Amino acid sequence: MWYVYIIKSEGKKWYYVGSTNRLAERLQEHNKGLVISTKHYLPFNFIFTKEFNLEKNARDYERLLKDKRIEKERIIREFERK
Repeated sequence: MWYVYIIKSEGKKWYYVGSTNRLAERLQEHNKGLVISTKHYLPFNFIFTKEFNLEKNARDYERLLKDKRIEKERIIREFERK
């Protein structure tokens, strides 16, 4: 299975969108500072995950969230209301 995820920095109002087929391990990599683009915003928690059967579908949805932002912002607003 492939996943698209959004993580939120616990210390700052900063979000990151990614995709992986190793969800738990990927969060550990982010929290250990092994991902260059997120290492300055540690630690992180998942706020959203979506499962896909195919890598291509996950990558396409990840790209949509990064390029269009409207869907990403909707997901974040929904999370912040909780």
